[in-house]
Amino acid sequence: MNQKQIQIPLKITQKLLEHAQSLPDAEVCGLIGSLDNTPVSCYHVTNTDQHPQSKFTLDAAEQIGVFKTMREKGEQLFAIYHSHPNSPAIPSATDLALANYPEVLYLIISLNTKGVLELRGFYINDNNAQEVALTLYS
Repeated sequence: MNQKQIQIPLKITQKLLEHAQSLPDAEVCGLIGSLDNTPVSCYHVTNTDQHPQSKFTLDAAEQIGVFKTMREKGEQLFAIYHSHPNSPAIPSATDLALANYPEVLYLIISLNTKGVLELRGFYINDNNAQEVALTLYS
């Protein structure tokens, strides 16, 4: 569901920031579940990539477990998130090439701006990223 503006609860944003800050030298990753297209759950997934400083690979077993939990709760996959510890919150060439869910929002968190969270959202399809405006609410 591509939209030009996406609303994300502040509690979800805080969880993303905390996760990114917990491993500032590696990309963290995870999934966000929604009910009626409203984000409600944040699921941390281990990054199993051999180069976690610059790439992420969702742990397959954990990802399957999260999908099962989401299904049991009636949630849909709303977003896939990951952090960029040393670069801006824009999709890298690898992010573009490996994006497999064109209908899902990709959230990127950057810790590159000292002390300031940069969070941006994109829909990625066929190696092209379309940024969407994010609105945070409590």
